[in-house]
Amino acid sequence: MEWTLLLNSTFEPLKVVSWKKAVTMVMLGKVEVLEEYERIIRGVSLALRLPAVIRLNHFIRRRAPVVKFSRQNLYVRDKGRCQYCGTPFEPKDLTYDHVIPRSRGGQTEWMNVVTCCTACNLKKGGRTPEEAGMSLIRKPRVPVWIPLLTMSLGIEEPPDPWKSYLYLNLDMTS
Repeated sequence: MEWTLLLNSTFEPLKVVSWKKAVTMVMLGKVEVLEEYERIIRGVSLALRLPAVIRLNHFIRRRAPVVKFSRQNLYVRDKGRCQYCGTPFEPKDLTYDHVIPRSRGGQTEWMNVVTCCTACNLKKGGRTPEEAGMSLIRKPRVPVWIPLLTMSLGIEEPPDPWKSYLYLNLDMTS
């Protein structure tokens, strides 16, 4: 399924919508098409190229995007890798770890939880990484919403037509 990047009238990315929703918005005159895919959609009396990037005609005021903390979003943020040994795992074989253990007041939130394998989780136990002689590959942080969304849709890298409209720092490894 092709996805379409929806921008606010200020060219700020809002969300990713299905191509069907994008075509509907185009036909209703709610958006302007900025980029198109090569694929052509044909109807009884019309043929048009599939929209890749669309921009709203009117400004939508919105709150800052917040990515909900969940196990699935955590696995996407950490790219399915143990944050202690770096080994990739299937989600069913991963667990998560509180960097500062809950027994010491650590919270279950983006800045304190990382994915890890069972072996590393057992090795670390109820200690901090420093106490266990372990180090994190990457310090936990709140994810950026657009890259997280594209990754959760199964899009490893944003489509070429989107790249000019997304934030410059999409690298989630740092």
